[in-house]
Amino acid sequence: MSQAPTREVAKRVFAREFNDATFTFKESDDERAPNFALLPTGDRANRVFVVGTLTETEDIGDESEYWRGRVVGPTGTFFVYAGQYQPEATAFLRDAEAPEYVAVVGKPSTFETDDGNVNVSLRPESISASDETSRERWIVETAERTLDRIEAFEDETNEYGGMARDEYDTAVETYRREVVEALESIAGDVEDAEPEATA
Repeated sequence: MSQAPTREVAKRVFAREFNDATFTFKESDDERAPNFALLPTGDRANRVFVVGTLTETEDIGDESEYWRGRVVGPTGTFFVYAGQYQPEATAFLRDAEAPEYVAVVGKPSTFETDDGNVNVSLRPESISASDETSRERWIVETAERTLDRIEAFEDETNEYGGMARDEYDTAVETYRREVVEALESIAGDVEDAEPEATA
């Protein structure tokens, strides 16, 4: 009996780290082996889960529909691209009324530009409407996961930490600051919502 491949867990990652994850690799020569993005904090990601604000959508296709969406999080922007192979995500982006909160599960995708830069984007498996509570929960969970990765980064048994040290110049502390920035963004929301104390 052949065993169906199990789906990779969708990693939670903030925009700055995601956009820095320009190195991709496979763990076997099998042509159906999954592609992984190497996260600079020392982990691999075949799928990513993001909650943020969809701020704009645009059909950039020539012959057929090919939609680009900007999903903004507390530390930067995720670019989401969907075409004929992602019909549900394409329909969502076509009908979306930005700005609105969205949750996206997708695969990291890299593209080398003519000037040699590598752009990282998300190829969505699913996009759905979300809300502020879910966004804040995602920020807290993503902060925890990022700190866990940073904690394990220098561990000698962490092969992805070693790969990240070899592939990337960015200090891992950059992403600890990103966590602080993200958490401060929702701390401000909570303070704004507090009723003012009466004297």
